[in-house]
Amino acid sequence: MTDALVSVERLTKRYGTARGVVDLSFDVRPGEVFGFLGPNGAGKTTTIRLLLDLIRPTTGRVVAFGRDVRRSSREVRARTGYLSGDLRLYERLTPREHLRYLASLRGLPHLGDGEAIAERLELELDRPVRALSKGNRQKVGILLALFHRPELLVLDEPTSGLDPLMQQAFYALLRERVAAGGTIFLSSHVLAEVQHVADRVAAIREGRLELVDTVEALRSRAFTRVAATFRAAPPEHAFDGLPGIRELERRNGTVLLALSGPADPLVKALATYEVLTLDSHEADLEDVFLDLYREGGDAD
Repeated sequence: MTDALVSVERLTKRYGTARGVVDLSFDVRPGEVFGFLGPNGAGKTTTIRLLLDLIRPTTGRVVAFGRDVRRSSREVRARTGYLSGDLRLYERLTPREHLRYLASLRGLPHLGDGEAIAERLELELDRPVRALSKGNRQKVGILLALFHRPELLVLDEPTSGLDPLMQQAFYALLRERVAAGGTIFLSSHVLAEVQHVADRVAAIREGRLELVDTVEALRSRAFTRVAATFRAAPPEHAFDGLPGIRELERRNGTVLLALSGPADPLVKALATYEVLTLDSHEADLEDVFLDLYREGGDAD
């Protein structure tokens, strides 16, 4: 895709005989939030390290800002902000000292947006990192990724340790970065957060890309979840063969069903049994992906 900010082209990384990622190809467009989803161990962090040239691929390549990442690694990183999923900080330094250090490495004569971001995240800048909680350490990582107004933000599990209020403050910062022309690559296993901020998402499973699509298109594939509790549970396979109906699981007298068409066949089938309670809600993005992984044997 010619207008892509980042192009991943048939990217494969193997660790000896162990699987890393296999034949990944996708694009990240300018000005979008691109969600990169998958369970732990699926290959998300390996992909990010390849994007940033922190490790080298076995085959394939990454192009960012029109340049091969391996050949122009320093230039690409200069235009990128990165938050690692395994954040490491200097324990004796304060967040302000971290800012000064990174600003000097980037050749900046000032702290950029650092102090303003810290205020919005309610982060005290002059306490040593060793005295900070997990959530406040995560705020330092967000601060260091954002303070220099990067064109590309690469974020690996960014809301880990943040309370709900700080998560909302973080999402507001992301929206402002996009409004200012930035692009965000957001890797997460928390699907609920991604569906609220992402324009498009990719799903990876066991190192292989399963799909790339818009959030809207994926939501259109969602089904309605129906939970019916019975006085006496219907026999196994009682709902097999009903159009648009699929049984998901049973527990404690409750049958959980997926409905992807008119409700009439299900209502008539339920009416043949004594139903104690009936609850339904439209599936969200999390349901879509759980269904995807369940079909491939990765329900966990």
